[in-house]
Amino acid sequence: MVKIAESWRPVLADEFEKPYFQRLIAFVKGEYATATVYPAGAHIFRAFEATPFGQVKVVILGQDPYHGRNQAHGLSFSVQEGQAAPPSLRNIFKELQDDIPGTAPAANGNLDRWARQGVLLLNATLTVRASEPASHQKKGWEEFTDAVIRKVSEGEEHVVFILWGAYAGKKSELIDEQKHLVLKSVHPSPFAADKGFFGSKPFSKANAWLASKGLEPVEW
Repeated sequence: MVKIAESWRPVLADEFEKPYFQRLIAFVKGEYATATVYPAGAHIFRAFEATPFGQVKVVILGQDPYHGRNQAHGLSFSVQEGQAAPPSLRNIFKELQDDIPGTAPAANGNLDRWARQGVLLLNATLTVRASEPASHQKKGWEEFTDAVIRKVSEGEEHVVFILWGAYAGKKSELIDEQKHLVLKSVHPSPFAADKGFFGSKPFSKANAWLASKGLEPVEW
């Protein structure tokens, strides 16, 4: 049985039974048995535990977990407490402070505080080999997380999808933009941030839209 939060289990039950998911689980179990893989096994589905289905307000889509020691813990862009914020996350925090003046500087890079408010921090691929970025891509995770995006789009109301970079941007095809807001920009990585990420104001735009729908804004 897949260890995933109870609120998500009936939503995703059909995915767990599909052949691709069975192959994926066999591959992942083999990787954890023979290699160093991040995040820790108990944290693979952390995003779902922190943000129950039915309470999703915002989705922020990443690609791979961090592949360095003690960084990844199941939330996209987030790192464990005690770890320095990686460059993309530093740029996210910089844009946040420019976007919403007066926002207190982040005490650490753990974004669990966002997740607990309904921000689903979802990576397209949920596992990775240590020091081998993209090593678990195209093994089935993307099919699973695409299904997650579709289920949120179909089953939730008035969600903001924040899609940074070309890879995430393509996922807009899975989203019903008649009832959800899609915010796209370039990726916050140092290689791209000054080409349209800085100044894109995703945090204030998300909050303004949530408020317009009678929903509580996120305390970023």
